[in-house]
Amino acid sequence: MKISAVIVSLFIIVSVVQAKAQPHGIKWAKGGNAYYEQEEGAIMKIELPSFTKKTIITKANLADKTTGFGVSIKDFFFSADETKVLIYTNSKKVWRYETRGDYWVYDITSGSISQLGESLPEASLMFAKFSPNGSKVAYVSKHNLYAEEVASHKITQLTFDGTDKLINGTFDWAYEEEFGCRDGFRWSADGTQIAYWQIDATNIRSFLLIDNTDSIYSFTKPVEYPKVGEDPSSCKVGVVSITSAKTVWMNIPGDAVQHYIPRMEWTPANQLILQQLNRKQNESTIFLANPTTGEATNIYTETDKAWIDIKSRWDDDNPVGWDFVNNDKAFVWISEKDGWRHIYLISNDGKKETLITKGNYDMITLDAIDKEHGYIYFTASPNNATQQYLFRISMSGYGKAEMLSPIGEKGTHNYEISTNGMFASHKFSSHNISPKDEWVSLPDHKVIKQSEEKAMIDKKSNVEMIQVTTDDNVTMDGWMIKPTHFDSTKKYPVVFYVYTEPGATTVSDSYGNARNFLYYGDMAADGYIQISLDGRGTPSPKGAEWRKCIYKKVGILNIHDQAMAAKKILQWKYVDASRIAVWGWSGGGSTTLNLLFQYPDIYKTGIAIGPVAYRLSYDNIYEERYMGLPQENRDDYIKASAITYASGLTGNLLLIHGTGDDNVHYQNSEMLINQLVKFGKYFQFMSYPNRTHNISEGAGTRIHLSVTYTKYLKEHCPGGGR
Repeated sequence: MKISAVIVSLFIIVSVVQAKAQPHGIKWAKGGNAYYEQEEGAIMKIELPSFTKKTIITKANLADKTTGFGVSIKDFFFSADETKVLIYTNSKKVWRYETRGDYWVYDITSGSISQLGESLPEASLMFAKFSPNGSKVAYVSKHNLYAEEVASHKITQLTFDGTDKLINGTFDWAYEEEFGCRDGFRWSADGTQIAYWQIDATNIRSFLLIDNTDSIYSFTKPVEYPKVGEDPSSCKVGVVSITSAKTVWMNIPGDAVQHYIPRMEWTPANQLILQQLNRKQNESTIFLANPTTGEATNIYTETDKAWIDIKSRWDDDNPVGWDFVNNDKAFVWISEKDGWRHIYLISNDGKKETLITKGNYDMITLDAIDKEHGYIYFTASPNNATQQYLFRISMSGYGKAEMLSPIGEKGTHNYEISTNGMFASHKFSSHNISPKDEWVSLPDHKVIKQSEEKAMIDKKSNVEMIQVTTDDNVTMDGWMIKPTHFDSTKKYPVVFYVYTEPGATTVSDSYGNARNFLYYGDMAADGYIQISLDGRGTPSPKGAEWRKCIYKKVGILNIHDQAMAAKKILQWKYVDASRIAVWGWSGGGSTTLNLLFQYPDIYKTGIAIGPVAYRLSYDNIYEERYMGLPQENRDDYIKASAITYASGLTGNLLLIHGTGDDNVHYQNSEMLINQLVKFGKYFQFMSYPNRTHNISEGAGTRIHLSVTYTKYLKEHCPGGGR
């Protein structure tokens, strides 16, 4: 349930999944010694390490010479030779991101600008990208692939069968939500072919969202949504010729419905390399496929007793790209096969594998590969799972990882590293040190440009990083904020913020992570103790067993850990056991309900937003990954579902849901309401018409949600020491 990542950082611009338009990150210039950025409608080139700025495209350059109409820049993409630029504009949202719109080509040499796909519907183009030599641009429109010549603007339609249910070159709802797959086609190196996904959602039933407010007569909005236990969409990969528009389908072994293909790229040898997952997602197979014949060969297989994560887990929700190294004779692979998330090199025939990172620690993110000097840059935190630091290690498989982040800066380091591995944008903060944003050279980590805002100890911060060990000998990392005028002789209410599922953590040693983003006012000043804890099953860098012991036990094991930790906290002399509240959003809403219903002796008040109250109502990719197939273990799903325990409600419950939630359907709250009514349980409910999972659309929505949340909490779990 990426349902979580949505909410963990909700107010740092509406959410992890809503925050960034794809693709994202620094736009490095060819060679890695410079980068491009947009500045007041112009595109600038910044040289490193001098940071000298040069204007490449002015705002006036993007205006039509006749009409004066100016093209605004939503995003931009250079051709490989950096003589042309794609300008993305007039963007529209597709589910979570603004991934369709209009594209224009600006020719830097001639100074001309022209629109692509003029004969196609407005704002319908998706994922436009130059061919390797820059002479053509390919894109998707209305689920079909097109190639357009830049000079003549001749458009060649490459696929003809695309519909709302037969999707060429991009993905359906479930692939996007759970695998991070959006851009669904790749140019070959010689620019004569395009490899692409085709998703057949014909047999996927549509879930109907009902709109009662945008017209006098209600209408429905269908979403092709495979519920857990239902067959996934069929998936296959084809290679289409730019000249003939004929497709050769790759003959990948296995049922196309009962397997997923979350990754596909061209190899340097002009073959296709693909990753296939079985439906349970506990078997991963890598195939090499011949683009001419479609013949596919299995070169590498891995299995797991629980599930296998894919690239988007450690690459910022971006599964694009396959890293070939050692003169293109091997590729980088990530595996947890030895109990820790480690980096391996796999030979192109799959016969040789080399473990690069060794030891009892997890690689967190893969940040860069310096092929010239033979190093891999990655983040890890061997000694504190709430922090992260930059390391580099030789691709030879010999030697230890070398930490590059300053040893005295304890906290969370984030990097965007240049393509040549020489420079990086570096961000650092901790729970009580404000963020600093600087540029450094690598590998010496010398500062080459300081940010205007220097990292400072926040003397007003009352955030504490804590650990709680339960009677089960489970040690959970957490953060705590005590009231502003804390008096240890008094007793205070505790408000727990929870998520607890495999989708995300809530605890990191970074500035601003510890907070209640929904509270209207100053929670510490109002006399609340605030706590969040990451238990087993959350994706903390504590080893595979920590993360995967929750398999088939979501809604059980994570709930138990939270409750057992809360019992320990209730023993603290300054905690008021009569005023214990819990809240969460999405997966955290599910956790909130389970805690409130299963442990009414601990939790007296709960606020659940957009919860999955019935686990058989969510999508198949997420649920089956972490819970197995309900055809085989349906009882585990029932035990995990909050509605199973609705009769246990004795405290105060505020339930909140958007009726237009395409992710966690509104039906979850309606099903829960039926159960609560059945058992004579009284609660409060707030629905937001046509709002999505983020409950952010419409005038006044965010402030209304915040005030509703705050008033309920103050009424049923008042703050202050007693």
